[in-house]
Amino acid sequence: MSKKLSVLVLTMVLLMTVALVGCSKKLEPKEAVTTGTANAMKLNSYESKSQFTIKELTITSASVPSEQSAMVTSMLKNADITLDGVYQKEPFQSEMTLGIHLKGDLSTSFTIPMVMTKDKLYVKIPNIPFYPLPQDVVGKFLIIDPQELAKQSGQEFNPAAMDQEKSQKFANEVIAAIMNEYDQATYFFDIDPKDAKLPQGVEAKQVVQFKITNDNVKQATNTFITKALPKVLDVMSKDEYASMLQVKKEELAEAKKELQSNTSEVSKKLDELKNYLTVKQFDINTALNKDNIPVYQDLNANVEMNDPATKDNVKLSVTGYTQYSKINAKAAFKVGIPTGDQVLTMEQLQQKMQTVAP
Repeated sequence: MSKKLSVLVLTMVLLMTVALVGCSKKLEPKEAVTTGTANAMKLNSYESKSQFTIKELTITSASVPSEQSAMVTSMLKNADITLDGVYQKEPFQSEMTLGIHLKGDLSTSFTIPMVMTKDKLYVKIPNIPFYPLPQDVVGKFLIIDPQELAKQSGQEFNPAAMDQEKSQKFANEVIAAIMNEYDQATYFFDIDPKDAKLPQGVEAKQVVQFKITNDNVKQATNTFITKALPKVLDVMSKDEYASMLQVKKEELAEAKKELQSNTSEVSKKLDELKNYLTVKQFDINTALNKDNIPVYQDLNANVEMNDPATKDNVKLSVTGYTQYSKINAKAAFKVGIPTGDQVLTMEQLQQKMQTVAP
């Protein structure tokens, strides 16, 4: 099942990658994609609120004990994952609060606030019922210093890896490289904002839908592997990005060559998709305001993998949304940068964990 699941995961990653869209005057849908992506990368600040719900998750496999799969699916069914954030470009600071809300017999909820600065990451240690932690660490922030971690592991610190502006530019080029390979008439559609079921307060001049169906899922995946991915490798091979990512150009060139020489094998594998993958629904609607900025996005995904040879079956149905507000307004951080006895180093946490009975 792992190989077939990897194809499904690859397809899902592709679909999420192309989700961000934008426009000013009403542009052609594909043009709106690249315009909105570029504009989103230029934002000085914003707040965001996201929620995703796993409406259905069913796993049946000979390689997974039925009791284990039943426990996992029961725990995750109707689970909500939330992510609330505040972003500021200069000086760079971002904070996010991840919420995990499980339903059913193992009903529980906890949140994990995180704060990122130009050179450090702070993660608040939550109180997790099924994973007890020493009470004197719960509620404190674990500080993660990439430069210190590199020193401890004997590696050279790469400051380019923390360059937020370069990272955003890289992401913009990657998305543009992918978008250029996709046919507008097949995947992108305009939706009347009146029919888009936007939440109250969201004003949109244009709504663009990215849609995958059973009829085009093979074509979409093939385009990504044989056309878009080589272009992504070209972007990665640029001097400024290769050093940031710490990858060797020779290895990227070899990967590209291998991709382009195995197109027939890729096509053969993708032909198998029709035997086990069913896309009942996969669409992403993005609302764009008058300033060419995406302000709301929702996802509806319902896919099923049913391998007749192995009898493996996976059903997944997910809905979710992300809403952006206070765009380019003064950032109002809710958590702030932790200081003093609020902070724990990795060494201090390891010492505290040693006191927990096995």
